[in-house]
Amino acid sequence: MTYRHFASMAALAAVGAVMLLALAPAAVRAQSASSAVKTNAAHKAWTPPRTADGEPDLQGVWTNNTVTPLERPKELGGKEFYTEAELQTLAKQERERLQQIEDQGQPLANHSGVEGAAPDDVHYDFSQFGLDRGQSKLAWNRRTSIIVGPDGRISPLTAEARARVAEIRAKSKGHEFDGPENFSLGARCIARPNVTPLLPTAYNSNLQIVQGRGYVAIETEEIHDVRMIPTDGRPHIARNIRQWYGDSVGHWEGDTLVIDTTNFSDLNPFRGAQNVHMIERLTRVDQDTILYQFTVEDPGMWTKPWSGELPITKIDGQLYEYACHEANYPLANTLRGARVAEAEAAKRSAATKAAQ
Repeated sequence: MTYRHFASMAALAAVGAVMLLALAPAAVRAQSASSAVKTNAAHKAWTPPRTADGEPDLQGVWTNNTVTPLERPKELGGKEFYTEAELQTLAKQERERLQQIEDQGQPLANHSGVEGAAPDDVHYDFSQFGLDRGQSKLAWNRRTSIIVGPDGRISPLTAEARARVAEIRAKSKGHEFDGPENFSLGARCIARPNVTPLLPTAYNSNLQIVQGRGYVAIETEEIHDVRMIPTDGRPHIARNIRQWYGDSVGHWEGDTLVIDTTNFSDLNPFRGAQNVHMIERLTRVDQDTILYQFTVEDPGMWTKPWSGELPITKIDGQLYEYACHEANYPLANTLRGARVAEAEAAKRSAATKAAQ
């Protein structure tokens, strides 16, 4: 899980956002875009259910599957929301375009915005296994980006961070395939950029929340990671103990669960960031919706903090095993291919020297 992974995910989502909207089931598409995400004030009359110890009940299986890109497409400038009319028009255009693709005999799944899927890639039909984002319930909203504010984009890197990231890239150049340690944590099925913060993924974009006295547990389906978040007032662990997903402690502010996360490893979730501090806020605003908000800061990485917001929607069902390692053949195959290429290069070099 790297900063580059986040950036590529943002770019991909920006391209695929409207397209994914068109793929949504008819019942979801017909839903009013303006009715899905409301502010806390709009839900003032609604009282959330309580757990046995009196805290707001966030438990259940949820999805943050969304058509909203992480970063706002640059051509939209400071436009933070689509009007409903604009959204309907864009959806109609994309439905017509994708229907034309389907009429030509190409699987829609190959146009679904899944990372790495090219229009002519027919190796997988994601819809066969229910993995096409358009087949899933969408956490609907009219935002033009998950990141809020006039910029709608991750804040610029500091000069120090630019130099640090450049150094990391320079050191890895030419050594990308030396061994598994040179691959991202995501490629190695160790960690993905959807746990802290709780960002949507290409598919399996679901999570489950379970509560007990003094704890909240959040499990993400991809790749079955669980965050155990104490809410009993304990402090963070020692600063020298770093973890891929950081150290999370929580507390309640009224009906909102506030999660404070520090102690991230510099490997994750933003490659090159050394002192990430993240605040997340989860507020159940109606029976089927949690408003999720987060702020990320690291003065040594970004010129200013940046924040995001998206709805998390209740779904019927359960999480399924995401067996990433068991099917992670590309990692071994890529390394094997690199060794074959190196052996062939060594043979050519030996032959050249012998001929001289």
